Amino acid sequence: MTAVATAEAVKDDVVRCDACPVLCRIRPGKAGACDRYANVAGVLTRVDPLIVTERAIAQGGSITPFLSGSEGWNGSVAAPPPEALKAATFVTGVGAGTTYPDYKPAPFIVASQHDGVDMVTVVTEGIFSYCGVKVKIDTDRYLGAEQASVRVNGEAIGHVTTTEYGSQMLSLGGVHHLTGGSKKEGTVTCDALLALCNKQAVTVQIDGGAEVVIQADRPPVVNGKPEARMRVGCGSATIGIFAKQWLEHADEVIVVDDHITGVLTEHQAGRFLDMKLSGIRVRGRKSTPGRYFQVADPGLGWGGTNVSDPLEIIESIDPKTAWPGMRLLMVSTTGEHSAWYVLDDQLKPRPAAMPAPITKVVERIAENCEPSLCTVLFMAGAGGSLRAGVTENPVRLTLSVKDRLTRVTSGGAPVYVWPGGGITYMVDVARMPDNSFGYVPTPALVAPIEFTMRRDDYAALGGHMDYVVQLNDVLQGERLSKLAWRDDNPWPITRPTAEEQP
Repeated sequence: MTAVATAEAVKDDVVRCDACPVLCRIRPGKAGACDRYANVAGVLTRVDPLIVTERAIAQGGSITPFLSGSEGWNGSVAAPPPEALKAATFVTGVGAGTTYPDYKPAPFIVASQHDGVDMVTVVTEGIFSYCGVKVKIDTDRYLGAEQASVRVNGEAIGHVTTTEYGSQMLSLGGVHHLTGGSKKEGTVTCDALLALCNKQAVTVQIDGGAEVVIQADRPPVVNGKPEARMRVGCGSATIGIFAKQWLEHADEVIVVDDHITGVLTEHQAGRFLDMKLSGIRVRGRKSTPGRYFQVADPGLGWGGTNVSDPLEIIESIDPKTAWPGMRLLMVSTTGEHSAWYVLDDQLKPRPAAMPAPITKVVERIAENCEPSLCTVLFMAGAGGSLRAGVTENPVRLTLSVKDRLTRVTSGGAPVYVWPGGGITYMVDVARMPDNSFGYVPTPALVAPIEFTMRRDDYAALGGHMDYVVQLNDVLQGERLSKLAWRDDNPWPITRPTAEEQP
């Protein structure tokens, strides 16, 4: 399958590629700087195969995935009819080629049918200078202060943003780091984004914080230690969830948390259960009864604090309220850390063997923690030049997307389109085909994007109707790779419903 990009032949069979602004001069048998286009016998050729995904509709309408590599139907005894195969094939933008220098129609404008309705999917690869990734890291460990720089090989590629409920967020890439700094900063940023988007591991260092290994859909590794659990909740929430299960088995429970440490007998949950106050006062700033902020500095210890001995956060024990033999549980928000104490005659907490009912609840905290993962969301803006590959009047595509007449996907995966102007979208790279992303050395990332709509809607928005090709014609190409459809992705060849994100 030859590339849609044009090639200007020059002397000695060298061709010049115009698939991006670099305009590589490519000798026979060689590839350009991006490794995406090559000179094959004097013809500019897209090196990677065009990825198509397929599913089958069995009798009765149930969906059965099929195709492993180039193998045939394996979901039922009889093969599906050819028309079912056509209706269940989606052409992704992976390997499609680009529209640069932007006045050209998209590489593939594919006609197909869904439930008897004529559909069109515009398939391309976008060159994104305005792009980055948002990384969600499920951990209570302290990674770094908000706004701290995130570095790879010493170069800043992004920064820490906010801490969310059990997760910490990084913003990496963006045009500032890709093009606004030094050449090395742009190259390192592009390389890191490319690896992350292609589901590879990248090690980052956070100024004043941790070293983190990030990989999509894998546990983070913080300072060499893989994370296992995402917190069940903050310290206060943990108190509320498990208060009744601690009743009669413990006299006081303190859930250590970097953000909100909970103290059971002061907490509203303890008050509802008529628990007697313990007289234990923890350090930090009291917010509301039983909820304390800033009990310790952030770190890699108990509950995301820098505490290794939980007794360090106890400020005082009131002898007028506490009593000898009082039972105290200290536990973290993941159940990873826990300790059981009994107060002696001098009201000093002494370590003791944890009773079975308390052990059971600590284990239940851990059971309620979801696996710790890294989520990598590619974020980019589909600008006017990319949209020109869809229609001569790009704003009509934008309006069609916002009116839910057009579905946007990336490598077939569903995307979230942000409200407001333009087509700014995010996609979970873990739901896309492997190695969906490329780059050009401007530097910028290259990502697949598809726009699917009814054929009459495409004509109404001024689409390039003269370039529409039948799905079966695309499937006759030589450079095709067929993948089985992911069941957790919605089938793209339908109009978005009102309940879906724009």
